Amino acid sequence: MAKRDYYDVLGVQRDSSDRDIAKAYRKLAVQFHPDSNPGDAEASQKFKEAAEAYEVLSDAEKRARYDRHGHAGVDGSSQFGSAEDIFAAFGEMFGGGGGMFGDLFGRNNNRARRGSDVRADVTLSLEEAARGVNKTLKFKRNETCQACDGSGSKPGSKPVACQQCGGRGQVLQSAGILRVQTTCPVCRGAGQIIVDPCNDCRGQGKVSKRIELDVSIPAGVDDGMRVRLAGEGESSPNGGPRGDCYVFIAVRRHKLFHRDGNNLVLQMPISYTQAALGAEIEVPTLDGPDKLIIARGTQSGEVFKLVGRGMPSPQGGKTGDLLVQTFIETPKKISPEQEEILRRLAELEKTEVLPERKNFLQRLTEYFATAEK
Repeated sequence: MAKRDYYDVLGVQRDSSDRDIAKAYRKLAVQFHPDSNPGDAEASQKFKEAAEAYEVLSDAEKRARYDRHGHAGVDGSSQFGSAEDIFAAFGEMFGGGGGMFGDLFGRNNNRARRGSDVRADVTLSLEEAARGVNKTLKFKRNETCQACDGSGSKPGSKPVACQQCGGRGQVLQSAGILRVQTTCPVCRGAGQIIVDPCNDCRGQGKVSKRIELDVSIPAGVDDGMRVRLAGEGESSPNGGPRGDCYVFIAVRRHKLFHRDGNNLVLQMPISYTQAALGAEIEVPTLDGPDKLIIARGTQSGEVFKLVGRGMPSPQGGKTGDLLVQTFIETPKKISPEQEEILRRLAELEKTEVLPERKNFLQRLTEYFATAEK
């Protein structure tokens, strides 16, 4: 089933502000929260759908790509496999560590959280983007410290419970009947304090590691798109699933072709004689040279189409076309023989005026006559 428009999902206009989008998402999140709709698969699906829409529309870069290309521009960007992923991603907007949800529904805020996502960048040629390619990515991510097994404490010692929050990682603030649960400012939600930090990770429980990873880039990707590598992000700080790695695609400008969606545009120079008399010319494509018939009387700027010689669709749809836009190239230098022939042609044009030119000269004469009156 086709995805619904993200603006329709949240019930907002396309020009809505970030504040209105966040407000609409909060309302839907509370309405369809799994704890208030136990066993309701439809409510759970709407809960995920709203979170996916908010993830895209709350990010300026993703929103711009979505406005230009629709779902294809942000394909694979959702990181939510379950409601727990949503709590981990957007808990802070409800009061810290799931604050509003935890307070309203009694959810445990010390649940295992997924690891952070990481970014990797890859630059492709247009030919690589058209055919798909295997690339070796190099990026850094934080891994669990082997010396302390991720505890952050020196081997042989243990962290102590945070006295501020009593080891819960959350503190409760009250204002009348309103209660807001926020992350403990002392332990930052860990519930523990490192008193004797590990020498290798300096108490962080993780160390930076350089990663090399082979990845297959699908055919048809465009500049600004990204590929999601599930589970290739950072490890979870408390036993949850790993984050993901997002590969951001950059496609270098080509010397000949300009991409327009799945079509390629080629500006092809032709001579005056080819345009006037017609010709069969050879044009470049991504798969090698091809033949193109130039019709007699072709005008500068006319476009010819080579069907199926453009870019493949990254979603597996129809391959685009190669659009050849011709323009008449005027030579800067000509031989004496060429000059003689052109001068003879110019003499002929004085007596045998083309209809288009005759019509323009008539309009020009009428314009000056009117101006004199």
